[in-house]
Amino acid sequence: MKRSIEDTPVVMVGAGNLATNLAKALYKRGFRIVQVYSRTMEAAQALAVQVEAEATASVADITDMGRLYVVALKDDVVAGLLPRLVAGRENALWVHTAGSLSIDIWDGLVGRYGVLYPLQTFSKRREIDFDDIPIFIEAHLPEDRDLLKGIAQILSRKVYEATSSQRECLHLAAVFTCNFTNYMYVLAARLLDKYGLPFDVLLPLIDETANKMHKLSPEEAQTGPAKRHDGNVIGHHLELLADEADIQAVYRILSDFISKEK
Repeated sequence: MKRSIEDTPVVMVGAGNLATNLAKALYKRGFRIVQVYSRTMEAAQALAVQVEAEATASVADITDMGRLYVVALKDDVVAGLLPRLVAGRENALWVHTAGSLSIDIWDGLVGRYGVLYPLQTFSKRREIDFDDIPIFIEAHLPEDRDLLKGIAQILSRKVYEATSSQRECLHLAAVFTCNFTNYMYVLAARLLDKYGLPFDVLLPLIDETANKMHKLSPEEAQTGPAKRHDGNVIGHHLELLADEADIQAVYRILSDFISKEK
């Protein structure tokens, strides 16, 4: 009997935000997660119990029974740990999930390797439906590319092939779109709190700003005093930020950039 792709024994190397969401998504779609590794046993067990897997906090104890090893660790940890991770498990398919790491980090360590990069922001406390999450794949061998594409298509309706340089650009764009934007919310919350106002009054504005991206280009959707070249409003805002030098600097820089756009 032909085995289905979901029968592929998967080992999750990592138990952070992305690893947790990806492991749970794979598990819910019928994949066998055989083991979860994390630097701490507490983190490994917390995820393992949710996907009916074994937990370990020892690299030496990572099973050699996996056919697919998914490495979802911090970028600065991955490179130094890879030789120890793959030792004795070189015949399996190894993939990482990072946008900013090249596929070439596997070169010389294993023969079968690739990348499975879901473009989304993840938090352990918030479970996300993978159906519409863009997943970008890359593989060293054509047969492994087909395997990764098959796995990704079980998770999501939006699966793409991307080179390492394309993925690096995606990650950079995502930092602007998500991380920097969220920090603007942090600054806004700080200002509102200063005046005794709740952050949730901004939620309809946040929702509409995001929703406009489905209908308009970012340039078309841009509004505000800098877009209107309204120097009076900008000057007043800068006065209000006189005792918030860092936020004032951010406001000035962004307003200058927006006002220069055609």
